[in-house]
Amino acid sequence: MVSKFKQALNSGKFVITTEVGPPKGTNLEQMLHHVDLIKDSVDAINVTDHQSSVMRFPSVGGCILLKEKGVEPILQMTCRDRNRLALQADLLFANYMGINNVLCLTGDAVPVGDHKEAKGVFDLDSVQLLKTVRLLESGKDLGGNDLDGAVSYCAGAIVTPEANPIEPQLVKFGKKVEAGAEFIQTQAIYDLDNFVKFMKHARQYDVKILAGIVLLSSARMAKYMTQNIPGIFVPQDLIDELDGAPKGEALAKGIEIAGRLIAALKKEAICDGVHIMAIGKEEVVPDILTAAGL
Repeated sequence: MVSKFKQALNSGKFVITTEVGPPKGTNLEQMLHHVDLIKDSVDAINVTDHQSSVMRFPSVGGCILLKEKGVEPILQMTCRDRNRLALQADLLFANYMGINNVLCLTGDAVPVGDHKEAKGVFDLDSVQLLKTVRLLESGKDLGGNDLDGAVSYCAGAIVTPEANPIEPQLVKFGKKVEAGAEFIQTQAIYDLDNFVKFMKHARQYDVKILAGIVLLSSARMAKYMTQNIPGIFVPQDLIDELDGAPKGEALAKGIEIAGRLIAALKKEAICDGVHIMAIGKEEVVPDILTAAGL
């Protein structure tokens, strides 16, 4: 079965995805409220998988709930927490439950999260997980055994266009596409000139690229990400723009900046769409799209 998300990717339209983070607990009210606010504005919604190595409600559970709401979910799956048996089993279960999209991730390191005593598994990495998805689609598992019922996925991965040096990222990007990635959601990009350079390389491959846009809610946040998160660089002019916003208006300025970037990406046909990461402020995703003229 071809997923609605895959149909959107192949339609030639400017595709829009976003993401929601499940809660630490079983109270899903806020997450589902955010889903209701944004579901009509996007083509699909990622459900994060223990993002930043913080234990939360599972991605597959969140995807099932989104599916029940008529929303097109993208399952995020990290290799950090499960070995190849558990990863394959979860892929079988999710697909049986009607989830047809998966984003394959290696996963953040355990020490950055809230369970520092946990042991990272990393039996597979993201490239190997992509290959596993394609193997399961062929009716075989990683042990070479036949499956009684195969899966069907639109599979994707991530890349960091702002990485410095960029060369290792480009090598990994090529391996991910060769392993079966049909779409790429990038880490946050703010320097469009630099992103255009990356896209010149990316266009050598048959894969759809969705530019990652993280909502900047303050100058402090922008400075912190630039200084502390590898692969994210917020140009000084954007930091100054946020810093110069009137008191209480920094978030509105961040929405304006995100909208402006998205509008430019679409107008100049730089990539195939965007992946918006509002990080705790998912309710403003429609405002970002309005600012972008979408």
